[in-house]
Amino acid sequence: MKLGLAFADYAWEGGAERMADTLATMARTADDAGFDVLGVADHVWQGPHMGGPEQPMLECFTTLATIAAHTRRIRLMPMVAGVHFRAPGLLAKTVTTLNVLSGGRTDLGIGAGWYEEEARGLGIDFPPTSERFERLEEALRICLGMWAGERGDEKPVTGRHYRLDRPLNVPQNLTRPRIVVGGGGEKKTLRLVARYADACNLYPGPDLGDKLDVLRRHCEAEGRDFEEIEKTCIMPFTPHDAASADELAGTLRQIAGAGVTRVIGILEGRNQAALIELIGERVLPAVADA
Repeated sequence: MKLGLAFADYAWEGGAERMADTLATMARTADDAGFDVLGVADHVWQGPHMGGPEQPMLECFTTLATIAAHTRRIRLMPMVAGVHFRAPGLLAKTVTTLNVLSGGRTDLGIGAGWYEEEARGLGIDFPPTSERFERLEEALRICLGMWAGERGDEKPVTGRHYRLDRPLNVPQNLTRPRIVVGGGGEKKTLRLVARYADACNLYPGPDLGDKLDVLRRHCEAEGRDFEEIEKTCIMPFTPHDAASADELAGTLRQIAGAGVTRVIGILEGRNQAALIELIGERVLPAVADA
C-alpha cells in the first residue's frame, strides 16, 4: 500500500508569520520519508469541520507550487479541485504549469464541490448540484483533450456550459496528470470515475466494499477494465504516539484487504510536522507490503 498526506488544517504553530517555513519543512519531511503524494485541500475558506471560515486557509495551487519548490520526488495534487472555482481551460493550464515546473509530478483530483457558504462569501458562482455535475463531466473532457498530443486537441469545444474556441496547451505536460475523481456518489460520481478517471477516492467506511461493487458495475457498463482504476481512500491521520501509530497501521492493512492500494491521510492539529515524522517512521514501513 502507498500512503499520501493531505494538508487541510492550517492552524499551525507560529501562525501566518511562520507558515512559509512550516509548509516547506513539512513538505521536505514528507518527501524524504517516502510518502507517495501530497494533497492540498481546494478551498478559500476553512470548512466547518475544522473550525469554520475564521480559521486560516491557504489557496490550493499557490500552496502546491510552494511545495513543488521544496520537494523532488513526491507527487502533488489538489484534494480535490472544485469544478465551480475555475473555468476548465484555466484549470487544465494551471495543472499543466505545475506539472512542468515540478518535473512531471502533478496529478488532478477533481470533484463537484460542496461548500456553498465559501463560494457565496467570496462572490464565486455556485450552481445547483445537478449543474455542477454537468460541468464536472465537461471539465473532465476538456482537460483530457487539452492534455492530448503535443499541444492539445485544438478543435473548438462547444458544450452546454463551456465554449473553447481553441483549447491549445503549450507547453504540454511532461507526463499526463493522473485524474482522481473524488467522492462516492453511486449514480453520478462513480460513473464519472469509470468513464474518465485513473483513480477513485472514497472514504473507508463500512460501505466501502459496496461502493467498489458499484464502481465495478459502472466499469462494465462503460466497457472499462475495473482493475486499471486505482482504488484510493482518504481519512484523518492523527496518531499521537507509537501505540496509536501502530493502531493506524493495523487499520490501513485492513483497508488494503478490501482492495485499496493507496490511502491519503488528512493531517490535523498545530504540530503536523511531528505527525509526519511519526507516521513516516512507524506506519509507512508497516504497510509497505500490504
